[in-house]
Amino acid sequence: MDLNLDQQHVIATGTASFLNTCLNGLNALSGVGIITVPYALASGGWLSLLLLVTIAMSTFYTGLLIKRCMDTDPTIRSYPDIGDRAFGKVGRIIVLVTMNVELYLIATGFLIMEGDNLSNLFPQIEFDIVGIHVSSKKSFVVIIASIILPTVWFNNMKILSYVSATGVLASFIILCSIFWVGKFDGVGFREKGKIMSWNGIPSAVSLYAFCYGAHPVFPTLYTSMRNKHQFSMVLLLCFVVCTITYSLMAVVGYLMFGSKVESQVTLSLPTDKTSSKVAIFTALVNPIVKYALLVTPIVNTIEDRFPSLSTRKISLAIKTALLISTVVVAIALPFFAYLMSLVGALLIVTASIVLPSLCYMKILGTSKVSRLEFMIIGFIFLNGIAIAIMGTYTSLLDMARKL
Repeated sequence: MDLNLDQQHVIATGTASFLNTCLNGLNALSGVGIITVPYALASGGWLSLLLLVTIAMSTFYTGLLIKRCMDTDPTIRSYPDIGDRAFGKVGRIIVLVTMNVELYLIATGFLIMEGDNLSNLFPQIEFDIVGIHVSSKKSFVVIIASIILPTVWFNNMKILSYVSATGVLASFIILCSIFWVGKFDGVGFREKGKIMSWNGIPSAVSLYAFCYGAHPVFPTLYTSMRNKHQFSMVLLLCFVVCTITYSLMAVVGYLMFGSKVESQVTLSLPTDKTSSKVAIFTALVNPIVKYALLVTPIVNTIEDRFPSLSTRKISLAIKTALLISTVVVAIALPFFAYLMSLVGALLIVTASIVLPSLCYMKILGTSKVSRLEFMIIGFIFLNGIAIAIMGTYTSLLDMARKL
């Protein structure tokens, strides 16, 4: 593509303010992970919180590495562009596959999560269409997809940030509601928990890493900013806020339910309490408002690969077809959540830790990287490899037990 066209695209998309980008960044980092961190803490014990902080610091740093990679070349506008700049066509393909499969599977997992939870709450919602019985779960997958569709049509990150604000608010409402259940609705904070549970560390690490899997979205956020020099501060603010929120939720949930906490803390709440219902229903909002932000890089990849498709009508058709395809997968694979936990553990770590480290070192070269920075990146890279191996192995074992 012509250089001037690339520059024009960057300028055209650089309309989001500091606040707009913060909201989008918080929405990308905060989500369904907030209801799983109590289980992660219960799996690994109190000291595993140190792993949460370590992963947060590592992924924040690799987020900065993505920005630095983009600063080396004004034509870099996306995550695949970084891979191409570092390792050529092979690098672009690796990043494209990793990024798009990760985002696609997470988006599909959102629909499955919505269908599972809503069908449990309202099992009577079923339909018969042309003699075909549609179960409650499948019905809710289609209903939620219909609600999500208008947000997918947004092509302006500034507009999308207002939708993102709802997702950010949802995370805080969930935290406050669950705290209310413990403080005022009789559950209490009586559990002491374990200091460390070595057997549960792989599961804990995988779940903590899942909370910080927003790196494929960072280039989109960066190019959308009006003042790009503020992006580092945006990242810092987003990571600090989300890490505090995740830590508080983990501690509150673990003190309330101890080792008996469910994989989704909302499933452990007493359903007869109003505060519990607020937490449960609010948890279902996050996937709805976060879906569009996740699939935006996938759409951008398709449009960049086929410039002739970059018209308004065709873009809407691509976004609609993408949503429909995730609905089909969510309906066709009812146990897809188990597969997503396996692929997600591997792909998220690859996209958020391993690839940024490799690309940065390749683009800048060892001669331009200080010894201290080289050691830091090497430490982060090796930790990413270890997490990917442990997470994949643990996920395979969990899936085998379910068969």
